[in-house]
Amino acid sequence: MAQKIVAGNWKMNLSLSEGVKLVNGIESKIDSTDVRIIVFTPSLFAHPISQLNKKDTEVGVQNFNENEAGAFTGEISINQVKSVGVNIGLIGHSERRLYFNESHSVLKAKVDAAIGNGFEFIFCCGEPLDVREANQEFSYVKRQLDESLFHLTDAQIKGGTIAYEPVWAIGTGKTATTEQAEEMHKAIRTWIVEHYSEEIAETVSILYGGSCNPKNAEELFACPNVDGGLIGGASLNPEDFCAIINSF
Repeated sequence: MAQKIVAGNWKMNLSLSEGVKLVNGIESKIDSTDVRIIVFTPSLFAHPISQLNKKDTEVGVQNFNENEAGAFTGEISINQVKSVGVNIGLIGHSERRLYFNESHSVLKAKVDAAIGNGFEFIFCCGEPLDVREANQEFSYVKRQLDESLFHLTDAQIKGGTIAYEPVWAIGTGKTATTEQAEEMHKAIRTWIVEHYSEEIAETVSILYGGSCNPKNAEELFACPNVDGGLIGGASLNPEDFCAIINSF
């Protein structure tokens, strides 16, 4: 069965001391122990945060380069990330797509680099507002998956994680209704069945990302095809983040 996962994306926020305080606060407030908890810190903080005395919180990075090494000033490779004990990263967040022009082919290369290096990832997908208003959201999201993820084999995608993030609901305070979220999550699960099998689809966790907060988390997580959340702003507050985790 798909894992229950609540992941926090800190983006470009917090100092190291604030991050340490946040993780310690999360550790002290967690009630639900059957939920996988991940914090995606700025790369600079990944090692010190991962070394904290914690039992429930994993650390990941928000981005990595698809190349193993080379003249890529300012970038970080999977092997560098793994060398400090961190074993999971995000691929294809909407902000990477928008601000850093990460194309389908670049994201496919990152997926392949992760698979080739035994590195776990959460693959992000989702549509902007103009696509939603044009009623093209399903074809848009399906293309993201077809172009960058669905080339994987059964064994490679089994047990993987996808995060659906409606771009129009990220940092805007807007949230997809539970019906909208479940509709897209169900579609994603159906596409996995079509490309692979029902057995494989049942192992893939599909997370909702898009202004998930303590007030709506329980209703969202009650949807049959929503296996957790990729949390932005609410992950910067231990009370809010743990309320989301504990809403399971």
